[in-house]
Amino acid sequence: MTNALPQGSARAPPISYATGPSSGVLPRRSSYASVAAGTASAASPQTQPPPAVAGAFSHLINANPLSPMYAQNHQAEHNSHTSHRAFDSGTRDSDGTTIPGSWGKGVGMAAHSSPYAYGGNHGLLGGIGTSTNGFFRPSYLRESKYMERLEAAHKAKVAAQREASSAHSSAPGSLSTSSSSVSLHRMAPSHRGMTYEIVEHQPLVDDDGLTPLPSRWAEADKYGGLEIAGDGLEVRYTGLSKTHEHEAPATRADHPMPPQCGIYYYEVTIVAKGKEGMIGSMIGVGFSGSKASLERLPGWEPDSWAYHGDDGKSFAGESTGKSYGPTFTTGDVVGCGVNFMTKTAFFTKNGVFLGNAFRHLTDVKVYPSIGMKRPGAQLSVNFGQRPFVFDIDGIMAREKLSIGEEVSSVDVAKLHPPLSETALIQELVAQFLAHDGYVETAKAFTEEVRSEANALKPGQDTLIDSLDMGEDLDAVNRQGIRAAILDGDIDKALKHTNAYYPHVLQNNPQIYFRLRCRKFIEMIRQCTELLAGSAGKGNKSTNGNYMDIYDDVFEHDMELVDQVNNGDDWDKMETEEADHSRYQSLMSDTLQYGQELRIEFKEDRSKEVNDALAEIFSLFAYEDPRKSTTAPLLDQTGRVPVAEELNSAILVSLGKSSSAAIERLYQQAEVLVGDISDDGGAGAFINVRNDFLR
Repeated sequence: MTNALPQGSARAPPISYATGPSSGVLPRRSSYASVAAGTASAASPQTQPPPAVAGAFSHLINANPLSPMYAQNHQAEHNSHTSHRAFDSGTRDSDGTTIPGSWGKGVGMAAHSSPYAYGGNHGLLGGIGTSTNGFFRPSYLRESKYMERLEAAHKAKVAAQREASSAHSSAPGSLSTSSSSVSLHRMAPSHRGMTYEIVEHQPLVDDDGLTPLPSRWAEADKYGGLEIAGDGLEVRYTGLSKTHEHEAPATRADHPMPPQCGIYYYEVTIVAKGKEGMIGSMIGVGFSGSKASLERLPGWEPDSWAYHGDDGKSFAGESTGKSYGPTFTTGDVVGCGVNFMTKTAFFTKNGVFLGNAFRHLTDVKVYPSIGMKRPGAQLSVNFGQRPFVFDIDGIMAREKLSIGEEVSSVDVAKLHPPLSETALIQELVAQFLAHDGYVETAKAFTEEVRSEANALKPGQDTLIDSLDMGEDLDAVNRQGIRAAILDGDIDKALKHTNAYYPHVLQNNPQIYFRLRCRKFIEMIRQCTELLAGSAGKGNKSTNGNYMDIYDDVFEHDMELVDQVNNGDDWDKMETEEADHSRYQSLMSDTLQYGQELRIEFKEDRSKEVNDALAEIFSLFAYEDPRKSTTAPLLDQTGRVPVAEELNSAILVSLGKSSSAAIERLYQQAEVLVGDISDDGGAGAFINVRNDFLR
């Protein structure tokens, strides 16, 4: 289609990729129509808040009026208001995230993640929070570092909103603002303490220039004559048929394409091409800058690029187009992608890759954009809320593979002379084992490396250093403390720490506080295990609501329930009574310890302390905490971050690094990859943790 108002000279670059169905480069999927149509969505059940707790121990449970964990999740339904078909919004996981049906089961949050809700229609949308479409993960980005950061930002933002809402709406002392509302968002460590450190410092949306994903067409960024519907995913032309020849209204998405994606891709379904009898679809699909005029089709205006349906030409900010691909009309699915690494843009039609349409897209900040001219024209967009027709996942995988091969080909012989690559790896492993206190394992590893080296080259010693006596003793002490925490014996860890390193806990009160909290959790774990064991033996006397027992303890009314005498069942009854007695005694000790803990830190007004205490005391709100939303607190993986934090503090007190060399190597790699990914470079295709540490 030729613009009625010529502007400038053509600048469309030549196509370097093979095009059309016969190219064989990227075959079309067998049934793109069924993929585009989708299926009905399934909303996840809401997470209910813990029950209100009354009784003698309620002052502990309701101690903090500021914390918002476990507030009720007001998750909105994703309703499609399309006039031509029901769109598939995918399934939703527990945090309100939309997962396209074809790959939803392959992506999941950690089992202990709290459910996250989303709210209204303002603020940061699409993949970041408060959209009627909810948070979604496009399939081709699900393993990317960008998506990982986006999810972390989304969770932090929703948690902050929930906390602010709870603090504003609830009275002090009520359960809704106390124990049941606290959330510290701990994730089970996947590589020693690295995951814990990363989760503890979740980036907010505005940090590091993180750009949200486009999620809908912007109501405030469209030209007259266009009507946006269907949760912002549909556009209809409702203008008059007799318009000026150059008028063809356009619209843009709510957010620009994020360069951190590496490749950004979206698809448009031509629901209706427009008034019958008119030649061509007169529809443009592409992208444009924020200052490009929306009065005409994208591609005609400066700072806009598009593929037009009536003549199959590509337009790059000028009136004269270049021959590019086939025409498209009603029923076709047109995809548009921008590769920020190669600075090119491409299009697809019904799952077929059409080749690069534009090159040299340097330093562009562009938004998905479409335009149409014919009355009755209607388009539906997919920003990643549903499976795509085109195999964009394959494109991402090939780019990732290419970059991985390039990384693997780098010679690291001169990285740390005189060590070779193999020797450097062995040194890093040995240092890591010694750093974390695995003394015997470190010794065995060193001896094995030396034996192998002598077998290959007799008489040649390895460069791996041995532990001296002082380091050996410190490593043994640290390993003993670490092992005690990992076994749940917090008293032993505290005793040994104070004996061997008396100033560590004095200089690190936050670690002391976490150890004390962990002891309380371990006591609750023992209670629940004993209760479960008694229930399994048929002892009904210990299988009741916690709060009934708490009231008994505080009212000093601890009469044992009489057992029925079956004549020859004395041994069983004695065992059950013993279990019940141990349970009552342990529960009494736990409650007393909880009171001591609350009194010890009552003068500390910091939010971290108040929230942590309210969180662990919320365990009392349930008959069986293992089957509640507080269950993650009881997980043994929660011991690991505490053990590693204490170990790091001890190392610092000894004048050593708080982290092992291999950890620092990982951290440096993360920073460097992040630096080269912000503008869409090769780093955008690499996720150090997922790609190399799994």
